[in-house]
Amino acid sequence: MNVILMGPPGAGKGTQSELIKKEYSIPHISTGDMFREAVSNGTELGNEAKKYMDEGNLVPDEITIGIVKERLSQPDCQKGFMLDGFPRTKIQAEALDEALKDMNVNIQSVINFSVPKEILLERLPARVTCKDCKSVFNKKFNPSSSGNKCEKCGEELIERDDDKGETVNKRLEVYLEQTNPVLDYYEKQGILYNLDGNRSTEEVFADIQNILGSSK
Repeated sequence: MNVILMGPPGAGKGTQSELIKKEYSIPHISTGDMFREAVSNGTELGNEAKKYMDEGNLVPDEITIGIVKERLSQPDCQKGFMLDGFPRTKIQAEALDEALKDMNVNIQSVINFSVPKEILLERLPARVTCKDCKSVFNKKFNPSSSGNKCEKCGEELIERDDDKGETVNKRLEVYLEQTNPVLDYYEKQGILYNLDGNRSTEEVFADIQNILGSSK
């Protein structure tokens, strides 16, 4: 089971990815996690990526794809994987398909969470992230049961700078501009599923289970 999660910042991907990981026992892989792991492991591609990251520049697609391929070749991905935050452009989507073809693997489902912009602008400023385990909560819609501490590990919850002010608007604009062609790309393949993300966590996850099927 190989899945891609898509949707703008604040659409609920983080919440649903935790449920998918638990239900289907597949790793949740974000672009940031892959970069950090490659850099930490000191791989050749990780070292190349670090040069760009240290300079505050975007990592070129060919290096990103190589890191993705390295990560998806690891043992925990043998039964499937869930990509989050990648691909962000049509070029990356095409390159991912080529890389997976070499591995004799393919993407089966692309789940896109749609949420009205005005709702996202309410959600994002209230979002907080655990400093340690990176769990995401929302002070308004999905607060931690431990107040300002993470209910999972007890670490402090912090606000991200890019969830504030005009940065939020810019992030949403950039997301839509970049990813609409990606959605069209997967729609033409017949593997795109658009879900209304402006519902309860349980309702959205029930739809995901209908798409992915039984975990048994």
